[in-house]
Amino acid sequence: MREHEGRSCLVIGGSSGIGRAACIALAAAGARVTVHGLDEGEAAAVAASIRDEGGSAIAVGGDVRDPDTSQRAVERSLAEFGALDSLVVSSGIQKYGDVIETTVDDWDHVFDVNVRGAFLAARAALPAIRAAESGTVVLVASVQGSASQPRVAAYSASKGALLALVRSMAIDEAAHGVRVNSVSPGSIDTPMLRSSARDAARAGGAEVERVLAHWGTAHALARVGAPDEVGEAIAFLAGPRSGFITGVDLKVDGGMMARLPGPIGDLS
Repeated sequence: MREHEGRSCLVIGGSSGIGRAACIALAAAGARVTVHGLDEGEAAAVAASIRDEGGSAIAVGGDVRDPDTSQRAVERSLAEFGALDSLVVSSGIQKYGDVIETTVDDWDHVFDVNVRGAFLAARAALPAIRAAESGTVVLVASVQGSASQPRVAAYSASKGALLALVRSMAIDEAAHGVRVNSVSPGSIDTPMLRSSARDAARAGGAEVERVLAHWGTAHALARVGAPDEVGEAIAFLAGPRSGFITGVDLKVDGGMMARLPGPIGDLS
């Protein structure tokens, strides 16, 4: 029996990148998946691809900053599948700038999507997940919630907030049989990373693939990751095989956080 057989999972931000990979991994493990995307057409395409492979999936669209979006997604999940066992929140945006460069509007936009969106999704989904008695929540954070590169003040702060939210929810929800964890990816070959790579390529006169290969060298495995590698980790944390894991941040980062920033040098 597949580990998610009979379980219902809602993936917020499931229409592309890591969220899409999570939808596919969960469906492959037997889950019935509600795919959320800002653009319902893109979410519908992911749901259709899952159904084409023999899985069960529906789609819902809407802005994660709107409380009605998450509430509608939960209601659609319950109406279609009769229960909600797991929530995955993968929606997120990144804007560059240090504290002075970052406008108030940009700061608010990043926090509204990355943090408010996760809060609203959890707030809408947790009553149903509690009723499932063996429910799970997985938030997609980032290594930049624990360590930062230059000029990502708002993004790094928002991902740090998600890590704190996971710890708090894990403590609060344990009494209800709900486990709450996060994954912190390193550099993953997603549309968002490629957009940043295109900007860097234009600024430096290099090819996008060369930029991605260079960024890969920051990881011990010397490459950027693939979305499905994070999707599989999410499916693990959302399922019964991780039954004694809660309040944990799983770094899926190719050894980035384990690696010193450069050679120590010869002390002789």
